[in-house]
Amino acid sequence: MSIESNKAIVRRYREIYNTDQLDKLSEVLAENFVPHTLLPGMTPSLETYKQIHQMAKASFPDLLVTTEDLIVEGDKVVERWTQTQTHSGESFMNIPSSGKAITFNGISLYRIANGKIVEHWANMDMFGMMAQMGAIPMPGM
Repeated sequence: MSIESNKAIVRRYREIYNTDQLDKLSEVLAENFVPHTLLPGMTPSLETYKQIHQMAKASFPDLLVTTEDLIVEGDKVVERWTQTQTHSGESFMNIPSSGKAITFNGISLYRIANGKIVEHWANMDMFGMMAQMGAIPMPGM
């Protein structure tokens, strides 16, 4: 696969994710897709990944991820992203809805094989997100 085709796969994934078209994930995620960034005890699978997305959208109905950079090396694509959302839905991790607007950043790594994403890792600023929700105190306050 070329650099541009690997970038196109991640761009399409992000479009599907942002528009909640989970039925179209099979266009970009392999049947044996493995999400490596899960909560403890969760089974890495496509179905688990869909459930996590649905839980996030239930708490943050306007959740939107914007790709800032895509970098490709071989079969790997790195995406630097910004997520914006409002905590206006259900409680999140037992934290009552705050109504607060939240912005934080993260980096995802995708491994692509045969034109589909087969593995995904992510690191995100959960501390910043929780502080903006009011779940933990901001440093110095």
